[in-house]
Amino acid sequence: MGDSQYSFSLTTFSPSGKLVQIEHALTAVGSGQTSLGIKAANGVVIATEKKLPSILVDETSVQKIQCLTPNIGVVYSGMGPDFRVLVRKSRKQAEQYHRLYKEPIPVTQLVRETAAVMQEFTQSGGVRPFGVSLLVAGFDDSGPQLYQVDPSGSYFSWKASAMGKNVSNAKTFLEKRYTDDMELDDAVHTAILTLKEGFEGQISGKNIEIGIIGTDKKFRVLTPAEIDDYLAEVE
Repeated sequence: MGDSQYSFSLTTFSPSGKLVQIEHALTAVGSGQTSLGIKAANGVVIATEKKLPSILVDETSVQKIQCLTPNIGVVYSGMGPDFRVLVRKSRKQAEQYHRLYKEPIPVTQLVRETAAVMQEFTQSGGVRPFGVSLLVAGFDDSGPQLYQVDPSGSYFSWKASAMGKNVSNAKTFLEKRYTDDMELDDAVHTAILTLKEGFEGQISGKNIEIGIIGTDKKFRVLTPAEIDDYLAEVE
């Protein structure tokens, strides 16, 4: 209980050396919907559950996977509104780079800039950390890349990663299924199977979202019809 008196201050370390608010932000991510990403030999796939609060919500109006640049896409677990803020800032950063250097921003650099924004919000007074973790998928001159960024501002490059509700099962499943020479189509199948593991109810093209980027370096979100085709292949 010693840390509890520090749990409301963002910028004060507790005696055990923790910033408690960041841990709470990670808890918010952990109770969000499952998202995952897989880096294949020739591309990257990111996928997420899209559970809506009510059947009356128009599912076409909810987009959890967003484009940051034509060759970089991102998905989140955690709080949707916080995600929108980060998407806006990241797009702006990418555009500034493009205007200055007349070429698309490298994935690593965009991830670093986004992580810097998230870190800023762990060290300023009067703000709270972002309640989201991001999976950023891109394809640039260094090939396919997948990064995860956490509310603390730390980021790592992954071969395959998961976050959100069912994270431990999803990661175990990915560890078993992942191979370095996996093709993009196999990666999509594996992503679907991993989501299916902890999925409550019937999985369909309407309640999951998948984004892919291949050697053409164009990131795109699959349509529900395409997802249904992949689902048929998996079953």
